[in-house]
Amino acid sequence: MAETGGVIPTIDLEEEVSDKTLNQKIREASERWGCFRVINHGVSLSLMSEMKKTVMDLFERPYEVKVRNTDVLLGSGYRAPNETNPYYEALGLYDMASPQAVNTFCDQLDASVDQRFLLFLVFGWEIMVKYAEAINGLAKDLARRLAESYGLAETNFFKGWPSQFRINKYHFQPETVGKLGVQLHTDSGFLTILQDDENVGGLEAMDHSSGTFFPINPLPNTLAINLGDMAAIWSNGRLCNVKHRVQCNEATERFSIASFLLGPMDTDLEPPKEFVDAEHPRLYKPISHDGIRNIRMTMKLHDGEALKLITYE
Repeated sequence: MAETGGVIPTIDLEEEVSDKTLNQKIREASERWGCFRVINHGVSLSLMSEMKKTVMDLFERPYEVKVRNTDVLLGSGYRAPNETNPYYEALGLYDMASPQAVNTFCDQLDASVDQRFLLFLVFGWEIMVKYAEAINGLAKDLARRLAESYGLAETNFFKGWPSQFRINKYHFQPETVGKLGVQLHTDSGFLTILQDDENVGGLEAMDHSSGTFFPINPLPNTLAINLGDMAAIWSNGRLCNVKHRVQCNEATERFSIASFLLGPMDTDLEPPKEFVDAEHPRLYKPISHDGIRNIRMTMKLHDGEALKLITYE
């Protein structure tokens, strides 16, 4: 059993304080660490448990079935273990808030007409839709609170932004202890909600002020929040797009469920006017989420370095 706790703050979303105070806590954690945990987050513990069971079952499908989970975004479909991340595999679902997209995802993984498996898919589909609705609502609430914390006029700036699931399985063996399960990276989107494995640690983040790593240890009944590249662009560099990785600490399987609030796909994102003045000139050229993702994937710049390519001279 991994230790609980860690360096980053844990924020109670039902704490009896004013919205202004709660929003300030979220902002301070997002600027200082780029990550934090939330409790009393509105996603039921039973739903989180059922979602994990569904994810574990999906990874039991044969390889020839899992590869049917094809890309919608570049690199968004099934990822088998590879040379860079040999102990990791993942399945992806774009636009997770759409029941039709969830149904298509489940259809991709249907290798048989066996009636019992079809019943499982229906059950799993219902769980995934409910989970996606709850997580998507939480992500947008956190984004709204960030905007409010800065006193912005537009607090619904994320309207129309899609969300994405990435469900992850780590195959840790005795010989892999001390090695990386996933390479150092930032997330490309605006905000990530992670249901990490409550029993198996390994997630580490970099303190951007010192360059040292610290563990984000499991803490039952909580969700971990990460800020990504699009948050840094939107905030004109105020929010930290935290660098993080997964380390193998013990020889066991590890599962996690990452949900990403991405960013605008067909239009370019730029900071609100409140973030730009003589003391805070515009840092980044406007770009869509597709644009930043394509730079990251084609140039293999996964640890935030892609932002340097869109920085004003």
